[in-house]
Amino acid sequence: MLSLHVSVPIACFRKGMAREFLETEALPPPATCYGMLLSLVGQSDRRRHIGARVTAGLLGETETSVVLRTIWRVKSKPLGSSGNTRPDYQQLLTGATDDRPFIDLIVYLDSTEEKMATEAAAHSTLEQEVLKALDPKRRHEIDRFGGLSLGESTHMVDSICLVTTGSLEKNGFLGQRVFLRNENGALSLPVWVDHVGSARTIHVVGDLVETSLSPPDSLALPKIVATA
Repeated sequence: MLSLHVSVPIACFRKGMAREFLETEALPPPATCYGMLLSLVGQSDRRRHIGARVTAGLLGETETSVVLRTIWRVKSKPLGSSGNTRPDYQQLLTGATDDRPFIDLIVYLDSTEEKMATEAAAHSTLEQEVLKALDPKRRHEIDRFGGLSLGESTHMVDSICLVTTGSLEKNGFLGQRVFLRNENGALSLPVWVDHVGSARTIHVVGDLVETSLSPPDSLALPKIVATA
């Protein structure tokens, strides 16, 4: 299992059913973390690493604010028609204090059950690709494009690195709130998003669990699965 420290200045992890008022989840859903990791390694086929287990843990506190912004919806053609835009309120997350102005997260990744990696030894796992992307001596082997975002394209990642022994404690972090699977949990987050509608979006049920900074049991991590 890999543990990655991800820092983001501002973000909105939009709730799937939010329409008129765009609320945000407290932390990025597994599908959002998976998409960010695919972007990091330059993988445009989001089915390539089906079976990977991914989740996020929130470090420290965040602050929620509300902005009024222009939202695009496709109601008519051409796409640039004025009827496709409207003002809506949106929640945004930022850091809670001046000394911690960013959102700090741990993203956990386990590739043990990746489908393609088990079917063909020639396919690298997502863990292997992420390690390559973060290795200064090997990152030239990664072919990617564009910025690295967590959620919306404008919500850029400030930094991403492997968690090392004591690195989080040195920055004053003592614990985390991590999303873990629980059939009787109170929170439902997507592991696969239907970008055309919502009928084929797949959710997993779990809870935000307060734990130490130690990695959770890999089987408690949500698994990325896709619709046929």
